[in-house]
Amino acid sequence: MKQIILGTAGHIDHGKTSLIKAVTGTNTDRLKEEQKRGITIELGFASLDLPSGRHLGIVDVPGHEKFVKNMVAGATGIDIVTMVIAADEGVMPQTREHMEICTLLGIKYGLVVLTKIDMVDEEWLELVTEDIRDFTRGTFLEEAPIVPVSSMSGQGIPRFIEKLDTLSENVPERASSGLFRLPVDRVFSMKGFGTVITGTLISGKINVGETIMIYPSKITSKVRGLQVHNQGREMAEAGMRTAINFQGLEKAAINRGEIIARENTLTPSYMVDLELLYLSSNRKPMKNRTQVRFHTGTSETMGNLILLDREDLLPGDTCPAQIRLDEPVSLIRDDRFVIRSYSPVRTIGGGKVLNPIPAKHKRFQQEIIDGLMDLVESDAKAIIDYQARMAGPAGVTFADLLLMTNQPEKALTTTTANLLNSQTIVLVDKDNRTYVHLAVFDQLKTLSHDVLEQYHQRNPLKPGISKEELKSKFPRKANAKLFTQVLNRMIKDQQLVLEDDTVRLAAHTVSLQVDQEVVKQQIADIYRKSGLTPPYFREITADLEMDAKSARGVLELLIGEGVLIKVKEDLYYDSRVIEKLKKKLVAHILEKGEISTPEFKDMTGASRKYVIPLIEHFDATNVTIRVGDIRKLRKRQ
Repeated sequence: MKQIILGTAGHIDHGKTSLIKAVTGTNTDRLKEEQKRGITIELGFASLDLPSGRHLGIVDVPGHEKFVKNMVAGATGIDIVTMVIAADEGVMPQTREHMEICTLLGIKYGLVVLTKIDMVDEEWLELVTEDIRDFTRGTFLEEAPIVPVSSMSGQGIPRFIEKLDTLSENVPERASSGLFRLPVDRVFSMKGFGTVITGTLISGKINVGETIMIYPSKITSKVRGLQVHNQGREMAEAGMRTAINFQGLEKAAINRGEIIARENTLTPSYMVDLELLYLSSNRKPMKNRTQVRFHTGTSETMGNLILLDREDLLPGDTCPAQIRLDEPVSLIRDDRFVIRSYSPVRTIGGGKVLNPIPAKHKRFQQEIIDGLMDLVESDAKAIIDYQARMAGPAGVTFADLLLMTNQPEKALTTTTANLLNSQTIVLVDKDNRTYVHLAVFDQLKTLSHDVLEQYHQRNPLKPGISKEELKSKFPRKANAKLFTQVLNRMIKDQQLVLEDDTVRLAAHTVSLQVDQEVVKQQIADIYRKSGLTPPYFREITADLEMDAKSARGVLELLIGEGVLIKVKEDLYYDSRVIEKLKKKLVAHILEKGEISTPEFKDMTGASRKYVIPLIEHFDATNVTIRVGDIRKLRKRQ
């Protein structure tokens, strides 16, 4: 059966609490101060079984202007609002502010209850009713019934319950979501139970025994017990007024305004992208960076509003904005919010969340402005397209997209699969399901091509660039998996060639000029003829009267072709000479079991300046291993 939450709204002393007591028998003013002063300060809770069998959870909110923040907290998760207006006073300031708050929070169902009718005559009642019709014109309560009642005598109460029953039938089922979220509106301790929190479960469901996380603090605990309308339950679901008893959690560890959810399903953020409506009731424009009170769920946080497309926001206008907060909040797309001025405190606007975990935006960036405005009505595909594009090479994870799209996990899996099939996005990390936009992926391919083309132009005699050097040219936010995938895609498309650890464009070949070909042959001949006692390369360069850069290019080409081998800095050998010496060395050790440095010197017939680098070369290439003053073969030999 549908789970429905009814909330009260209206000016102080208009009879909200008395109405709930008349209907349910419950006095929601539980605090001594409330009962003494005769006003509601904190949220009150009750429940009602309707004639149809449907069950209502009821939230009674304060009407006093000093406690509007408590009213906003109580309005979170409301399906139906009862706008309470006293017949003897009519529409008052908090009536108007509560109406604005309910509208900003996206409440669509409700009715007006005209209380204290026993205190006025029929003629006055007609005048007040007409005034209420004017007040609700153009609002979500324009077509709502106006039900006159007296909580003292009970007159009109049965009709009020009847109207509630009819209205509750029209309230749609809450959208299914696997994301369990419960904003905390009350925290207390009970002897024998420990810490208990209450709140309206706004999405998902929770079972006894599950582990939860408190956001934004990220403290974890286990659900010890659940109650819904004072009845013990094994499971609670969206739309239920829920009390949760936690295992081993201190009362001081959790506060009103925090959100209960599963582990690592929400992401606290100091910034939120918004669609912001500045109420037409405001008297003057709002300037950029105005400090405001940001109400969302049951929390109130101070922050500065950044107007992304203008300097001033006129009353009645809507614009894309980013709020930068003093404390982090944990939200998802489409969450509603209310903003109130810093001082004097009054409701000035609100709207809905477009991106709960954005990057910091610069103002007057048309791509950002247009993108956020498009997000207002975008479907999940369009949202993912935009967010992946904006994320750049850092990519966007599946977990982030759950918050950015407000889609159930199964639906989002289908949506991302469709976008992968259409090649709108590319999966670059299977472990945490990270996606980059195809346009970003293609930009990195173009970057790779340009880097290699420039490298080949500067170094025509080099076969290519090392993988690590190419990776260093990528943006910092591009991780190793993305680099590898770009590289592999370009290799598959025959744009690049990877040989050992060297990358080159597929079209690149080393082409020597005629004089370079001559030099190449001269250098190769010098090393071939010099055997085991070659000159240092700087000597060759001087003898051939070559500039160092050209000589180095030819040398690296000979090494790349396997003609020469580097033994140490500036000392190179013909590879066939080294291979011949290696065979003699291995044969000697196989016969004798070992070789000393003097024996190796006799074998080469070279001086010590050659002998030591050569034997150390064989150590470094795993042919031999030094044991004290002798060398033996490595086992694999």
